[in-house]
Amino acid sequence: MAKMGAKVLKGDEKKEKREDMWLAQIGQQESHYYAWDNSESSLLIHQLGRDISINCLLRCSRSDYGIIATLSTGFHSLIRSGELYKLRRQMGIVEHWVYFSCNLLEWETFDPIHHRWMHMPKIQANECFMCSSKESLAVGTELLVFGKEIMYPIVYKYSILTHTWTTGMRMHTPRCLFASASLGEIGILAGGCDLHGNILSSAELYNSETGRWETIPSMNKARRMCSAVFMEGKFYVIGGIGVESLKTITSGEVYDLKTQTWSEIPNMYPAPNEGAGPTEEPFIAEGPLLVAVVNDVLYLADYVLKQVKKYDKEKNLWVTIGPFPKRIASMYGWGIAFRACGDQLMIIGGPRVLGAGFVEINSWVPKEGLLEWNLVARKPSSNFVYNCAVMGC
Repeated sequence: MAKMGAKVLKGDEKKEKREDMWLAQIGQQESHYYAWDNSESSLLIHQLGRDISINCLLRCSRSDYGIIATLSTGFHSLIRSGELYKLRRQMGIVEHWVYFSCNLLEWETFDPIHHRWMHMPKIQANECFMCSSKESLAVGTELLVFGKEIMYPIVYKYSILTHTWTTGMRMHTPRCLFASASLGEIGILAGGCDLHGNILSSAELYNSETGRWETIPSMNKARRMCSAVFMEGKFYVIGGIGVESLKTITSGEVYDLKTQTWSEIPNMYPAPNEGAGPTEEPFIAEGPLLVAVVNDVLYLADYVLKQVKKYDKEKNLWVTIGPFPKRIASMYGWGIAFRACGDQLMIIGGPRVLGAGFVEINSWVPKEGLLEWNLVARKPSSNFVYNCAVMGC
């Protein structure tokens, strides 16, 4: 159950508009005139010099970078270069924001540290992309949204450095219904279906700093509708539907980036019903497993039983640790998100009543003890959560 006294955000429209305006400043052209500019803008804070100025900015919240970028061309260029985020990553300074979409081409951002909601620019795409199934992944300072325009897949890329959407570099093997996860500036996609519906075992690595895709070794099993996480620096793929039959794959696989090899983990997938073993795919396809990792511990949100489970890696088994928040509703696992956000686990979704409802963000910090959900934010929404990603930078 939710902690008593949790702050429920109803949304301050004026504050949201102000935050949007600050973010939008980042995307303005370099030729914009700044009242505080001077010929030595490269020094940033003139009295301190560039190095000390940057050292100060590293400790500012990333939510303040939009307004800081309006101070001078020097600040503006620094924010847009991405240098601050690279240095923050090296120093272990990370802030996690939640990005989610409840409307087909519209995304919102939630800053859980300052409880700020921010609107993002609308994706300028055609109706085919709007109506196609979409996956999303946050990598480095980018949000990638995968979909299809007419007959061919396309990737739209949002950059927090420019506050704009662009079309990203296409994968080597176009796919959908794949597993994906990110670690810093890299992301990995594995499995899924190709343009002809063939189930894939292939995988690709994306580097957000170079904007390039790299083919990596294929998994041992082809699978679609699978899920993925990074744990202890390794990439794990769990569950999914295979080629041989419509039964759920009960094994998992782990990819070691250092050795560039895959290893299979038998019986890693927790069967929906104890002792029942793998089940046939239902007439209405259920969503992929909802998994997340906090402090190198793997958790699963069982949307059938509405319970959260923790993975015991040594014993290769799942332990139930508590229930979902009471007001979370989904449709066969679709419409909710289960994400790690720094040291928190979050379930994002909400109640639906006759086409109306809310998006609620419930969080729990595992290191604080027994599972007890805290309602940290709430907004009216007439739709389910279609896509969700967490960006840490």
